[in-house]
Amino acid sequence: MFSTGQIIFAVLFILVFVLVIVRMYRKDREWHRKQYRGAGWVLLFFIGFMALLLFLKYILRQ
Repeated sequence: MFSTGQIIFAVLFILVFVLVIVRMYRKDREWHRKQYRGAGWVLLFFIGFMALLLFLKYILRQ
């Protein structure tokens, strides 16, 4: 199905791609911590709001 050259290229491409992604993540980690401070609270509020809507839907259906 695939030639040996294609398999080697795919493996090398995936390896280099993952290494570049990890390097960029580590480089920007401190910046992300500073810029996205409090994002966890927004996510928690959103999940709570969705749970409230589902609860109200269940209660009002009966």
